Amino acid sequence: MAVGKRLNSLDWSFLAGETRESMMHVGGLMTFSPPADEQPDFLRRLMDEVRNQTKVYSPWNLKLRHPEFLAHPLQAWVEDKQFDVEYHIRRSALPSPGDERELGILVSRLHSHNIDFHRPPWEVHFIEGLEDGRFAIYFKVHHALIDGYTGIKILSRSFSTNPDERDTPLFFVLPPIPRAPKQHDEQAPTLEHLWQGVQSQLDATRGAGRALAEVIKAARQDKRELVVPMQAPKSPLNQKISRNRRFATQQFATERLKAVAKAAHGTLNDVVLAICAGALRRFLQEQANLPQEPLTVMLPVNIRPKDDPGGGNAVGAILASLATDIADPLTRIQMIIHSTTKAKEQLQGMSKSAIMQFSSMLMAPMLLSQIPGAAGRVRPAFNLAISNVPGPDKALYFRGYRLDSYYPVSIPFLGYGLNITVVTYVDTLNFGFIGCRDTVPHLQRLAVYSRDALEELERVCAITA
Repeated sequence: MAVGKRLNSLDWSFLAGETRESMMHVGGLMTFSPPADEQPDFLRRLMDEVRNQTKVYSPWNLKLRHPEFLAHPLQAWVEDKQFDVEYHIRRSALPSPGDERELGILVSRLHSHNIDFHRPPWEVHFIEGLEDGRFAIYFKVHHALIDGYTGIKILSRSFSTNPDERDTPLFFVLPPIPRAPKQHDEQAPTLEHLWQGVQSQLDATRGAGRALAEVIKAARQDKRELVVPMQAPKSPLNQKISRNRRFATQQFATERLKAVAKAAHGTLNDVVLAICAGALRRFLQEQANLPQEPLTVMLPVNIRPKDDPGGGNAVGAILASLATDIADPLTRIQMIIHSTTKAKEQLQGMSKSAIMQFSSMLMAPMLLSQIPGAAGRVRPAFNLAISNVPGPDKALYFRGYRLDSYYPVSIPFLGYGLNITVVTYVDTLNFGFIGCRDTVPHLQRLAVYSRDALEELERVCAITA
């Protein structure tokens, strides 16, 4: 990411949406197990190393040019000449021996605080005191600087697949991966080149418009598989929120979900949605607040090229039904598969620019919930977001400590009090449930019910261990 570079419209929108209650930072919680030759003062020595670092690379050394006015029309990233590494990297401890509940409470509190925009917008917390010599790393960064997919890629560069490697550098002292050189002529653009660019944008706008028209047409014909914005029912998830957060986690073996996907003729992501749908249906039924209409979900779609390591955001979106109005889990997952298939078909053949424009059209009604007093009174654009982010497919180690789990921590915001993100890691799927503590009480139950929902899917699909 270039220093002094203006923010694109999507990155800028994350800053424009920042409020005391709606904090637009994302994060992750990683837990580690010690090696046989564990050093009891490992984290203290690690902090000593941090203090001695003098070089920090982009994007970690970038701050906002206009921190007092986040939505400034000329907002840009500039280098922080007075970068203070100890402000961004901190050491915390749980009462020993700490358990998963205490760790979740600490992360909930850390995620409830706004980021300081007068500095580069990120923090890392080394957390000691877990049972059996384990420790954790909680990381958060503002979504305007980096999206979750890119964040995982960059963080993974500090880890090694070799458990005996004990000198891997910290992520913020690693220079950015150079982009592959462009193959086309780099000469100054001609009028013909400029006209081709204009034509490309016009084609993208037409493609996005056609896709949106198809969605609206399907909704008018009462075809439930294609979800249109504002089709979502009012629900307890879509109310005014506070700044307080609650975080819960769940981890499953990937093979279990793959077996269900094969039996149901769907994808791994379809099973993720079905698990969340089953858990949400039970969660809302207990409160006597399950809408008669199905909850709808927004699914972010990564459209960044594989060789693009830069910051910023390159994310599209689709809407789908969670079929929470259907009691039978087998019929419910079949409806989810049908809905996601139709939604993804809308993006086929569209350029990156067209997908971005189409996604913006789908998300535009979300702004209605941001009007003071509107949350909970108007129909939401969708009920919640569920993201599935690919993570490392090999076991990773940090200075000999094995990475056991990676739980994503995402964004609840005004009118959308629950967010679920899943990260794949080796042979596991790691679910991170983040919600407004006041709007979505007893959030931990969702994590428990997701386990029950998977077991239910295995039963109806006749899958045996």
